[in-house]
Amino acid sequence: MKKQQSLLAYIAGAILVFTSLSVISFTDASRQVLSSKEEDKPTIVLVHGAFADGSSWNKVIPILQKKGYQTIAVQNPLTSLGDDVAFVERAMAEVQGKVILVGHSWGGVVITQAGNNEKVKSLVYVAAYAPDEGQSIESISKDAHEVRKVPNVPGLADPVVSDGYIRLKEETVINHFAQDLSRQEARIIAAGQGRFHVSTITAKVSNPAWKNKPSFFIVSDNDHIISPQVESEMAKNIHATTYHLPTSHVAMLSKPDKVAEVILKAAGDK
Repeated sequence: MKKQQSLLAYIAGAILVFTSLSVISFTDASRQVLSSKEEDKPTIVLVHGAFADGSSWNKVIPILQKKGYQTIAVQNPLTSLGDDVAFVERAMAEVQGKVILVGHSWGGVVITQAGNNEKVKSLVYVAAYAPDEGQSIESISKDAHEVRKVPNVPGLADPVVSDGYIRLKEETVINHFAQDLSRQEARIIAAGQGRFHVSTITAKVSNPAWKNKPSFFIVSDNDHIISPQVESEMAKNIHATTYHLPTSHVAMLSKPDKVAEVILKAAGDK
């Protein structure tokens, strides 16, 4: 009788161990599948513009992360095109797999140059410059406003230049850079703005990445920093899938859900 009880106890224990191992194996397999699915998703690399820093993406990042996307907001120094491209390259070097490269404002110039990296799947321009080969912010602006007489916008009429670096007055940020945000939020942006070196204005792009990568473009229809008409023209020139938002220059802060929507489309999210 005791032998039978011992045998039954042994069998019961063996079944329990087998079941436990099966559950563990199933759980591990499930985790591997989920991990594999996440690895299949491209990493979103966000590049801020002039008079800003990486925190300008703080409302968009949680939306992308909730969708399971790894996200990097680059803190580019705004000291030169070469320096900013190098910072983006360093961020992309950390990534395993494909990248969706997103640029706001001056960040559009940076991603146009940095986007030639083989990891880059597509480009997203948010109220940004999208220069052609040999173009700079200066040449784009001169052609639009001096040659073709496109009406200018007031945001850059009275910048502060000190020791070769440009910043915006607090009132300019409130009234023209982020005019659709609360005054308090605009003041925080003004306090944290980066200083933009004057050399960046004349920095020319070579081999624009949009010639070989799918591009998406968000035009900010109430932009006071870059003319919305000029944004629309650049979007057309690069054959971008184009979206219009009724926002200030900082669309990613005033309409983060809509900006994230476009980024997710660029990433192939259903």
